[in-house]
Amino acid sequence: MKKANLIEMANRIGEFFESMPDRDEALAGIADHIGRFWEPRMRRAILETLDNSAESEPILPIVKEALTRARNKLTPAAAA
Repeated sequence: MKKANLIEMANRIGEFFESMPDRDEALAGIADHIGRFWEPRMRRAILETLDNSAESEPILPIVKEALTRARNKLTPAAAA
């Protein structure tokens, strides 16, 4: 999956949750959605994209914050 597609999907999730009045609840909702519905390689790729400031399509600030706060939870376990 292309990183631009992952960014677009993450931003759509962020746009949905951004309308919530409780920001902490919105951030948790974004992280929870990505953690539950994205497979490990997708989560790994979006976290790599988060670390790469040279990406052409920006990640929404709310998505960046959610990914940063929940990074440990979203990072897939290493293969044994």
